[in-house]
Amino acid sequence: MPPFKAGFIAVLGRPNVGKSTLFNSILGEKMAIVSEKPQTTRNRILGIRNLEGAQLIFLDTPGIHQGKSKLSERMVFTALESGRDADVLLYLIDASSPLLEEEKKTMGALRGSRGVPFLVINKIDLVKKKVLLPIMDQCQKLHPFEKIIPVSALTGDGVALLLEEVLKVLPESPAYYPEDMVTDQT
Repeated sequence: MPPFKAGFIAVLGRPNVGKSTLFNSILGEKMAIVSEKPQTTRNRILGIRNLEGAQLIFLDTPGIHQGKSKLSERMVFTALESGRDADVLLYLIDASSPLLEEEKKTMGALRGSRGVPFLVINKIDLVKKKVLLPIMDQCQKLHPFEKIIPVSALTGDGVALLLEEVLKVLPESPAYYPEDMVTDQT
């Protein structure tokens, strides 16, 4: 019988790249608010996906951005702290508007984190496949990602593959939470 795996997976990225949509898609229910308005997620939200032989604890985080207010600074701090101790980092970008200059700044947030970094190119349903390879190449030059996985959080395309790859790198560990618990939110 294979050993049980459990770990924390931080979902990071700039505002409006689909972090909460991916979070909800993976968990199979709406736990995080999804909106076109930036900075809808203001605090870290924990969601738990229990699988046969594994417990995946996802952390939906506020968008990483250059904020000038105390609230913005606190939100960015929350996102970065969530990623520091996570076992896996899912760094999302938007395939339909990969702002690579902005990504250079925000990918710097991955440095100092111990987690295995994955690049998740979201919103692939909005672009032609041929635009993905140049985006992958440019992002790999910005940061050494373990895996680069294109997904559509909205349609679910690629999400099963993402979960398979995350499971491969998750550490052996007993479950952190009871099996019937799905979030730390009310």
